[in-house]
Parts: sequence; C-alpha cells; structure tokens
Amino acid sequence: MTQSRELTGKSWDVVVIGTGMGGATLGYALARAGRSVLFCEQGRSDPDAGHTHKGAYAETYFDRAEVPLPKHGSLLKASGRWWEQIDDVSSGRARSFIPFLGAGVGGSSALYGMALERFFPSDFTPRRHHPGASDSALPDAWPITFDALAPFYREAEELYRVRGGTDPLKQEVAESGRPPSPGFSGPSLEIATHLEAKGLHPYRIPLACEHVSGCRGCQGYLCPRNCKNDSWRVCGIPAIRDHGAALLDECAVQSLEADGSSVVRAVCMRRGQRIRLEAKTFVLAAGALATPAILLRSVSAKWPRGLANDADLVGRFLMRHFVDLYAVSTPQRAGSDAISKQLAFNDFYLRDSVKLGSVQSFGDMPPAEVIVASLVQDLRDGPHGWLARFAEIAQPILRKAMGRLFGRSTMLASILEDLPYADNRVTASASADDSDARMSISYRVRDYDKARIRLFRKLVTNVLQPYRYTLIKQAENNHRIAHVCGTCRFGDDPATSVLDSNNRAHAVSNLYVVDASFFPSSGGTNPALTIAANALRVADHLERE
Repeated sequence: MTQSRELTGKSWDVVVIGTGMGGATLGYALARAGRSVLFCEQGRSDPDAGHTHKGAYAETYFDRAEVPLPKHGSLLKASGRWWEQIDDVSSGRARSFIPFLGAGVGGSSALYGMALERFFPSDFTPRRHHPGASDSALPDAWPITFDALAPFYREAEELYRVRGGTDPLKQEVAESGRPPSPGFSGPSLEIATHLEAKGLHPYRIPLACEHVSGCRGCQGYLCPRNCKNDSWRVCGIPAIRDHGAALLDECAVQSLEADGSSVVRAVCMRRGQRIRLEAKTFVLAAGALATPAILLRSVSAKWPRGLANDADLVGRFLMRHFVDLYAVSTPQRAGSDAISKQLAFNDFYLRDSVKLGSVQSFGDMPPAEVIVASLVQDLRDGPHGWLARFAEIAQPILRKAMGRLFGRSTMLASILEDLPYADNRVTASASADDSDARMSISYRVRDYDKARIRLFRKLVTNVLQPYRYTLIKQAENNHRIAHVCGTCRFGDDPATSVLDSNNRAHAVSNLYVVDASFFPSSGGTNPALTIAANALRVADHLERE
C-alpha cells in the first residue's frame, strides 16, 4: 500500500477515473499541458506480466466451454475483461450476465478491433433523420456541431496513428491525408469488387493498427505484438513516462463525495483498503455502465438520488447499437487474409431518409466452443429455454459445424443506430457501502426500431446475393453491449441532459464525463474515434480555463 499512501497524500489537478479512449486521451492531453494527473483504473496495469493472457480469448482458458461466470473472475481480469455480473431486468425477471467489455488499462480499447471511424455530419442532427420515432428522446441536434469536432477528429487520428482508405461517401468530411494501409487481400478484395459492381462504395476501413508482419487484428483479446494502438499504449504510458502522470490500478471508485456544487474527493477500494483521492477536477471515464453507477451511488443530503442526478436522468437513454453478423462464403478462403478486418461501406447509412448504419468486416470470430456456449446460454435465457437442453447434448456437433462455417467464411457486421428512450437505462444501488450492490440494465426494442432492423437485414442480404451466407441475428440481444453509450448525455438544457456542451455536469462545477456516456444519440458506426476526439476537445477547454 506504499504506492496508495504516496498518491493519496496529495491533491491533484485532475483525477481521471478510467483509462479507455476517453480517460486516457484526456489525461494524456492535460499531463502534456503541465497538469498533475492521476489515473484510477479498476483493472490491472501490468499487461506485460507473466500472468496476463494475450493473443487469445479469455474463454479459451476456462476449464470447460461456458459463458463467463463469477468463478472466472481471475481469468477475465488477467485478460483485460470485465468480470462482474450485471442483471438484465428487461423482461421483468433478472437474468445475470458478464458483459464483453474491457476492464484494465486501455479499457475496451485494449480489446477493440481498432476501427476508428468518424461520425457523419448527419449524426449531429439526429431528430431530422428519425421522424417516425415519436417516443424517443432524440434531440434536434447535438450541442456541438460536426465542424466544431472536425479538428479534434484529425488530431485523434494522428495521435492514434490511424491508417486506412477514405470513404467515398464522406468526402465532405475531409478525411484525406491519413497514411495508407495495406490494400484489400483475398476474400475482402473479392467482396469489395462484388459491391462495386452493384454500385456501392466499399473502402479500406481505417484502423489504429501498426500492421506488423503476421498481424491478426486481435479483436476481443489483448494484443501480444504491440501493434494495436489502444488508449493505454498511445496515451497512458506516455503520460506517465514523459509527463509526470501517475496510475492507481485495481482501484475501484465507489462514490464521489460532494460539498455543495463541487466534488471534494473520490472514495475508492484498492486491494481491500478504502482510500480517498482529492483533486481540483474529477473526470469520469469508466464507461457508460460504470460511470452512471458511480454517480447513482454518490448519494448525500444534497443529492438524494445520486450526484448530478437532480433531473433523474443519470443512467437513462441507454444505447448499445443493433449488431448482426453475416458469415459470407467466398471461393477464396478467409484464412488467406493476413488481417481479416479490412472493408466497410456506408451506402445504407442514410437510405431514402431512413437512418440505418454501417457494414464492415468483423474480424476473426471467437473459437467455435465459445460461440456454442454462448448460443446455449442465449437459448437458456430466451422464451424457449427448453431448447437449451437439446443444444447442450448437441454441442460436439454444433462446434464442428460452427468451426467449419467460420473457417471458410468472411465475417461482416452490420451496425445499426439505436435510439435513446428514457426507460432504457442503467440502475445501481444508492449505497456506496453495499458490498452486494449490482448494476442492472433495462432495454426494450421498440416497434420503430424492429422495422429498421428488418429493413437493414433485407438490404444487406439482397446486396450479398448470389453469395451463400449465414445471418447470425444479434440485434435483439441485450447482452451484446460493446458499444454502450448515452447514459449521461450532454446538452444545453439541464432539464433534458446531465452534462453541458463542454461535458461538465450542469450542477457540479468540477465534474466532467468523457466516455461514451455523453452521447445524446448513438450514430451508426464505431464510437471510439468520436470518444477520443471529444476527449481532446474537453481537454482543450480545460487547458484554456
């Protein structure tokens, strides 16, 4: 505990809670500008230690093929994964699951597929493109414009050394100038040629990847070759090494103590000991599940419903994206690609005034036994749970079939924008001292969104003809939550938002949120670059203040 005593014995300029794309990027920018910065990370900080698992999914180390459970906590921690169960209460009965999210230095960026895509300008005026979503809480516009974020997009792309092609449909966004990446290879080239012949506009997806020899993309697990440009590698390590920042790992923030309208300290548990951290400014970047949970647990006489929750909006407007997978069989085997995450197209992003989303390479799939275990659990949790018994018996056959399917297929993912609804939310215990406190989510897919899911599936399946493909429907599965966002939205009106346009809590003078919680709409593509760009924008605001 020597390190804890040294770091808790001073008052910092900034305490950053979380080291993902938002927290590490902002902390690096402020440390570089001369601020004293302390990072708090609930996971581990030693990705190069011998007990860390790299180069494979955590599930491959389990004693038997099954979904992650609390008993796998140590293996999940060693793999940079979230290890705590949360409850899905959407159906009226709690179903527990461990979300596939990062928990360790780099957060989810340590696991991501490295796709760093800009939003479209249309994403910043969401209500215009969803006239049929009458009961959603879509704002007319974000409190900032695309043009205001554009210079920070460029800065984030340079910082994360993004390489890739230019989307022909985003030419007005001025994406040109980024370093090129290797061209399409194998089945990706074949599918891109097929799409172009159908009048679509495929391009080489921009990746934060060094493309070293033998790179496989490492989607879903820690990279063993240091070619994945995650937030800790790019920002956290240089902030500590070059600019005097510090890190407390295995440090879970339980609550924030506020004195009137400002945060005084963060109350944390680290290796069985309670510690308190003081700073002039506190930045929450723990992710769109943990950030609202921390605020909801931060109760006091002034904040009986949780810190910054005077309008009862913290945790509401949960979004996660509707994602489906397509296993496309091509004459060329998928294994011929050095890295399979190569192509994307956005021709269905805004289709006949209906907002949909992006289609892109998914990358390597988890091992067949992992997929089958997840399938069995989905059946067990679904309305026809009795089918799970037959699936359990048939697991050897299913594994063989899945292995054969994914071994000869190129995987594509459709990412469909989902909308903010007030009753789609994260909840948490209001007591920071409750050791049994659990987070819960409630998420219901509306009829309007079900129709958009059907439309997107029809468009994608039509364009894939005459290839043989298998559609793996995941859009309706609440446990597919890797792009979770929206639970502490920003806006100009304190009655409809938690944060102001600079990501500061409306009623708390020194509290900022820079993870995906701030999104007022989810967009239709990967959120990581927008999180990083906004973190740089907020850091610029704090520097000028």
